[in-house]
Amino acid sequence: MKLRALAKINLGLDVTGKREDGYHEVRMVMQTIQMYDQLEIKESKEPGIRLTTNLPFLPCNDGNLVYKAAKLLMDEFDIRQGVDMNLTKFIPVAAGMAGGSSDAAAALVGINRMFQLGLTKRQLMERGVQIGADVPYCVMRGTALAEGIGEKLTSLPGVPMCYVLIGKPGINVSTKFVYGNLHLDEVTEHPDIDGMVEAIRNHDLYGITDRMGNVLESVTCPAYPVIDEIKAQMMKNGAVNAMMSGSGPTVFGIFDDPDKAEFARDQLKISGLSKQTFLTTVSKPGGTKYGKK
Repeated sequence: MKLRALAKINLGLDVTGKREDGYHEVRMVMQTIQMYDQLEIKESKEPGIRLTTNLPFLPCNDGNLVYKAAKLLMDEFDIRQGVDMNLTKFIPVAAGMAGGSSDAAAALVGINRMFQLGLTKRQLMERGVQIGADVPYCVMRGTALAEGIGEKLTSLPGVPMCYVLIGKPGINVSTKFVYGNLHLDEVTEHPDIDGMVEAIRNHDLYGITDRMGNVLESVTCPAYPVIDEIKAQMMKNGAVNAMMSGSGPTVFGIFDDPDKAEFARDQLKISGLSKQTFLTTVSKPGGTKYGKK
């Protein structure tokens, strides 16, 4: 079977505190987009898990979340048959777009289907949190409010149809570095997550984009000025708003017009600021009502 593992962006990302176990408490609005990795799974007569990928630098053992997810279910249900898995990556790696978490979610869904384990989506999400905080959301998909360490999820209506320009500069950013250098007492601006949720419920695209914000930019942008340069380039070329996704370094711009989005994509490629550039849309949009701008 072939499965699609969708990328995500954070329309809003706030960090509200740090727990004793070192994890940060967050409030985020998550959105899947039409960009995906592909995971192919085949049953094998040989026991065990064999994983291959199109990127030579990715591990193909339990250092890979796909392997870890498959092993989790196969151990729990004592599955003796083996599986051959091939992962084709398109989502940028170490980019703040949950590529690895989404791949793991696809593996959970695939193993559940292939061996007819009968687990519900909710049960897969409960197991997913053992692999990573973003995995339950990647099983769920769509538009959601994420709280706690990201595992407490509330499904929201789809955001209005819009165009999403993705620009990843030629750098990788460590999530550990970003959270390790986040000083919450110095953060003066927090995104209005409640207001964004209300705008989503009202299908108000501009109400959503006006409230976009990511407190992690306070760490990543000063360390990597190219992020602000890409944001400025997108805004200059017609983005309704632009922001860094997750812990970065990927920037996304939201556009309400496909022609503007295509022009901005071409200009971003010419600028050389972005090493990987994609134009796509949100997945599961909730209509086309835009509100007022």
